Amino acid sequence: MKFFIDTANIAEIREGCNMGMVDGVTTNPSLISKEGRKFEDLVKEICDIVDGPVSAEVIRTDTDGMIQEARDLAGLHENIVVKIPMTIDGMKAVRNLTEEGIKTNVTLVFSPLQALMAAKAGATYVSPFVGRLDDISHEGMLLVEQIVEIYSNYAFDTEVIVASVRNPLHILESALMGADIATIPFNVLTKLASHPLTDKGLKAFLDDWKKTQS
Repeated sequence: MKFFIDTANIAEIREGCNMGMVDGVTTNPSLISKEGRKFEDLVKEICDIVDGPVSAEVIRTDTDGMIQEARDLAGLHENIVVKIPMTIDGMKAVRNLTEEGIKTNVTLVFSPLQALMAAKAGATYVSPFVGRLDDISHEGMLLVEQIVEIYSNYAFDTEVIVASVRNPLHILESALMGADIATIPFNVLTKLASHPLTDKGLKAFLDDWKKTQS
């Protein structure tokens, strides 16, 4: 299973890489805006740090606009994957971009049928948003399970990126279901290593070691 880090913060990306836990990066306009930097400069720096896919999102909503913007984004660096919204115009754009060899990540997916459409259009990745479904009392991880099963049934090449991750349990369930990727906020990534028994055991070892030094 691959871990992407869901951030545009350079310090978080570097720390995640130092942990050996970053196979790629996902950004969006909201994450970019928090950094207060020129978009192109920030994305290029991220691509220089991470040897893997870096998702950058279009802001146009019409097909022609998305295609042109996607070409510009793809031209910034070979690692760029273009995020396209799950709309009819978006699917037209994905089909055209796929034919041009530009990798795409279909975002804002909230149903298995949307994911099926994205795969048929040729998307490289599809991003179901599990946390936002949980927020409205829907079972976000059920969506991932359904997408993984559909893609397996028909041998689609599209990879599943579990997005809108809120807690370590989302990561565990994603791994058990066979999702290809989880894109994880930095604060959740650091929680994956935490366990109270690990802390308790380490404290006991260190306390016992101190006794041998007296």
